[in-house]
Amino acid sequence: MNLNMTNIWFEIKEGMFIALRAIRANKVRSILTMLGIVIGITSVVLMTTAIRGIDNAFQQGISSLGSDVLYISKWPWFEHEDFWKIRNRRNITMEDFEKFKELAKMPIAVAPMVTSMRTVKNGSISMDNVILTGSNADYIKTTNFTFDVGRFFSETESKSSRNVAVLGSEVASTLFPRGDALDKEIKIGNEIFKVVGVLAKQGSFLLGSFNPDNDVYVPIGTIFKYFNSRWASSITINVRADGTAMVSKTKDEAEGVMRKVRGLLYNEQDDFAINQQEALQQNFNSVVGVIQIAGLFITGLALFVGAIGIMNIMFVSVRERTKEIGLRKAIGAKRRTILSQFIMESSAICLMGGLVGLLLAVILSIIVNKFLPTSVSYSAVLIAIFVSLITGILAGFAPAYTAAKMDPVEALRFE
Repeated sequence: MNLNMTNIWFEIKEGMFIALRAIRANKVRSILTMLGIVIGITSVVLMTTAIRGIDNAFQQGISSLGSDVLYISKWPWFEHEDFWKIRNRRNITMEDFEKFKELAKMPIAVAPMVTSMRTVKNGSISMDNVILTGSNADYIKTTNFTFDVGRFFSETESKSSRNVAVLGSEVASTLFPRGDALDKEIKIGNEIFKVVGVLAKQGSFLLGSFNPDNDVYVPIGTIFKYFNSRWASSITINVRADGTAMVSKTKDEAEGVMRKVRGLLYNEQDDFAINQQEALQQNFNSVVGVIQIAGLFITGLALFVGAIGIMNIMFVSVRERTKEIGLRKAIGAKRRTILSQFIMESSAICLMGGLVGLLLAVILSIIVNKFLPTSVSYSAVLIAIFVSLITGILAGFAPAYTAAKMDPVEALRFE
């Protein structure tokens, strides 16, 4: 038993030496053969790291919204309903909010929210199309925001509609590159606001208008006073449940309360939407799913082309070494020895190509990370090595089998 294992181990070691010698003897051909595998592995690793990084950034961003928060709005977030029907719904007003807050018993926090897009300036530095979010002091209780410096505006500042502002991290770093935004003044439209707080980095570029990093927060009264007509703007009511387990019950109560606030009859449809984080997650998953399918198709195509190239080269190698194969078989080499030798050769080519592709993918991930989030994981490394080996085995099997079944006499006669 031990002797048999020793023989097998010797055959594997000898086969690997022969395979590496053959690769070294045909360096240019081997390198060109690896290119398809390099491209395929680079694609699969880069796609994996990009999707993982995007997912991490999205989950970080969405966590700032709170999984236990509901958003009562005139508009549904992603449902494809009749646009004109929704557009003609009555706006949700501050009076609706006050009645809802009085009647709803299950939420632990309720806050109004209205948005406007404005240019924000600090001296000669300006940011266009910044989301200006107006709310009251309870708004912070409906989020998971953390602060870099300062605080959220107080109830007194909110009720008296003072010109105070809280900046998202991206807005603060753009307007105040030295990081000295606290207690400084900024200009929103034509009005001067004092910065009372700067949020820590919370969001994700994927969240779009839901990204707190690109927002500026002010008392809701200042929005109505300077930037919007109080009666023309529809607000959103943020409702925080007492934990994720209570979201469903809180949503049911919120629906009933809003129907009462809006004066809807039992047979009338809701003229409002109750949105929640789940809708964002579903939309994100559908987008990522499409990206994954496209990425896998491109990766599979590259690996297929690479495998075909390796198979062709291995057939050429078998043909060139026909006499060597005949000689080895004539002196007692078994079929399995010849088979394993050529499979190891194709696997070695693929593995080296995979390692080069992995290194290239890591370098590209570092570059891409400056523009889009990426995250290199151990699973991506293992996938790259596994895919390389499997491709090598599959691509090399047919040429290896052809070599293994050669008749030694005919092989020795080959010219």
